[in-house]
Amino acid sequence: MSSAFSTSTARNIFFGGTVFFFLMFLALTFDTQQQLPQRDQRAQLSNPQIAAGKKLWEVNNCIGCHTLMGEGAYFAPELGNVYKRRGPEFIKAWIQAQPTGAPGRRQMPQFNLSDKDIDDLVAFLKYASEINTANWPPNIEG
Repeated sequence: MSSAFSTSTARNIFFGGTVFFFLMFLALTFDTQQQLPQRDQRAQLSNPQIAAGKKLWEVNNCIGCHTLMGEGAYFAPELGNVYKRRGPEFIKAWIQAQPTGAPGRRQMPQFNLSDKDIDDLVAFLKYASEINTANWPPNIEG
């Protein structure tokens, strides 16, 4: 039995596997490079309202509590799909009503945002909800 699996056979298996996985890596890289331009939405960030909403998201450190497409803290709900789940009016009312004062619940701080700031933030959340994330995160409710 040991004579059937010689050193040259092991070497051939090693080099054959190496070549196979290298070619697989190249194929997957090529496929990714073909798909990414179809998913790219960076041009929408040139919209001043979306850019202002993104700046508000960053300045107020929303990602310190919320996740956006699975990235960020897990203290508060996922907001990558909140626009589709709740709609713009709910988002505006929710931000303005904070903190709710409900006992035993986590409280979002009141940022005292102007109506324009809230509209900008909603525009950013709408933009985030339209990004093709290949159905990630899988939990619809965040």
